[in-house]
Amino acid sequence: MKTRKLGNSGPEVSALGLGCMGMSFGYGVVADKQEMISLIRKAVENGITFFDTAEVYGPYTNEELVGEALSPFRGQVVIATKFGFNIGGDTALDSRPERIRSVAEASLKRLRVEAIDLFYQHRVDPAVPIEDVAGTVKDLIKEGKVKHFGLSEAGVQAIRKAHAVQPVTALQSEYSLWWREPEKEILPTLEELGIGLVPYSPLGKGFLTGKMNENTSFAKDDFRSTVPRLSAENRKANQAFVDLLAKLAISKHATAAQVALAWLLAQKPWIVPIPGTTKLSRMIENIGSASVELTSADLKEIEIAALKIEVKGDRYSGNSAKLINR
Repeated sequence: MKTRKLGNSGPEVSALGLGCMGMSFGYGVVADKQEMISLIRKAVENGITFFDTAEVYGPYTNEELVGEALSPFRGQVVIATKFGFNIGGDTALDSRPERIRSVAEASLKRLRVEAIDLFYQHRVDPAVPIEDVAGTVKDLIKEGKVKHFGLSEAGVQAIRKAHAVQPVTALQSEYSLWWREPEKEILPTLEELGIGLVPYSPLGKGFLTGKMNENTSFAKDDFRSTVPRLSAENRKANQAFVDLLAKLAISKHATAAQVALAWLLAQKPWIVPIPGTTKLSRMIENIGSASVELTSADLKEIEIAALKIEVKGDRYSGNSAKLINR
């Protein structure tokens, strides 16, 4: 597995990470814990050194899973987790300094580590100045409890303000062939400031793999059932993206998923996608994308074709949409 450096100040990690959320949260049926521990350890054996979790996934159970699975590999892997949601509280968000500190202490125990490698603010909290958030994490770094500071789904203004207080190592935001909004302002800002990008949902929540169509049904507690872009009608309309990837995949002796990830890797050398899965075969498939070489002609072909496709449906609905890009 090739490696990449997360921004100017970040750690060196595998070119692809592993998003662990779906192993215990978000997709309906919770996967078997021992099977997921085995999957995570198989990921390490196959060269993945970057793992993503958060206290809110479960809540708490995903951090516990990741901590147990990676305990034999302490010092060999980079674990990212997040703070910022008010679990069980009256408000959705809570990034008060005292809350950040309490989350850090609890996450350290669940992850079974002495320092959190990368600590993201999960969503920008409008009730707390971003400078106070960055300052609190800066103190945690000085105390040796955190190594690197990150933001998730933050807008340019928040990124700049936070970075001025404590250098931001990475921004985690959605980015894929069918969600390219970050290219307008976010990517240029990250390049200017030397911040890495960690795209989540790099496969469009599974849609870009080609394993989903208009007839696919989601469990009622699968969060994708609430995503407007993944309604049956919009899946049918957005099939053109999958067809584009599948066409190129044939010539590359690859899969649509591998081409989608290879496209992301080709955008910038400081981009590290974190596709998630609960299946070993899919993880191995995703790892294979790091070996798919897209030429400048390939990238131009994708660009020209993609510009002709209009994406149907928003990527979030209701209250979820209000928690992004502040």
